[in-house]
Amino acid sequence: MSKQINATNNVLALIGNTPLIALKKLTAEFAGEFYAKVEAFNPGHSAKDRIALHIIEEAERRVIIKEGDTIIETTSGNTGFSLAMISAIKGYKCILAVSSKSSADKIDMLKTMGAQVYVCPAHVSADDPRSYYQVAKRLHEETPGSVYINQYFNELNIDAHYKTTGPEIWNQTNGTITHLVACSGTGGTISGVSRFLKKQNPNIKVIGVDAYGSVLKKYHETREFDANEIYPYRIEGLGKNLIPTATDFDSIDEYIKVTDEDSAHTAREIARKEGLFVGYTSGAAFQAIKQLVDTEEFDKNSRVVVLFPDHGSRYMSKIYSDEWMEKQGFFDSEKETAKKSIAYIK
Repeated sequence: MSKQINATNNVLALIGNTPLIALKKLTAEFAGEFYAKVEAFNPGHSAKDRIALHIIEEAERRVIIKEGDTIIETTSGNTGFSLAMISAIKGYKCILAVSSKSSADKIDMLKTMGAQVYVCPAHVSADDPRSYYQVAKRLHEETPGSVYINQYFNELNIDAHYKTTGPEIWNQTNGTITHLVACSGTGGTISGVSRFLKKQNPNIKVIGVDAYGSVLKKYHETREFDANEIYPYRIEGLGKNLIPTATDFDSIDEYIKVTDEDSAHTAREIARKEGLFVGYTSGAAFQAIKQLVDTEEFDKNSRVVVLFPDHGSRYMSKIYSDEWMEKQGFFDSEKETAKKSIAYIK
């Protein structure tokens, strides 16, 4: 009899159970302990693997999708990659409406995974027929045998993180977490994790990270949608120009806004100091922590978990490109050390 092989059936078995990593160098001068939940360890390199698998398997359970059918979604890139990866394994077609703000790296990855990609203008209103929301809806209506994932308005988005990410963080911290800091886009991640953690301990403080140019922070504070808050910004997968029902605003204690520039530099700092190659929103999440430290939010008894949503490889043409950073005006005299680190020997 041949020896048994220790192997997973496919990459889907590797989704979840991502590590919690202590942040030491970045936080050496901070009061409290800080840990990163690093979602880049998922096989699709982002937290979106969790919701993609959960939503698709729920559709299978309800028999509303079968092999050969088409999955359609609106995405800034990460959910699309996860859906394309799962579609390749399960035998579905995949059509994605993507914001033009998404990096070229993300779009190339989607095509490589076999998805059909429609790139839509980023800076139009959500109800504009050219927006990636409306394009995805139209494609769903025009495509027989299709399922529209609709992550911004799908309660299963929250449910996926309530069932997986929340329990993981609780167990990894042995129930001692005092603060959760996470970016808010669709809101599924922060809402699902918060619902679970607050069920265990309602005193845990949950802080959402928003972008300047997004409506989420003001809506959280006033419950009013203010279109005057909307203007173009560069961070992908963070903030919104609409109010997603996949955000449970009651489960979030407060929001803090961060800038495009600070978030980009902080992502680079994470790589240099902690050896973690993470994406733009991870930089935004830790930038929020730096701003919260300045307000004395944390003390020596704080145990803070920050969620790093994805991998830095998806931003090589953006925040990890000196040329892109230069074009955005993100290099100045104080931050000059972040560039020109390559010497060519002739």
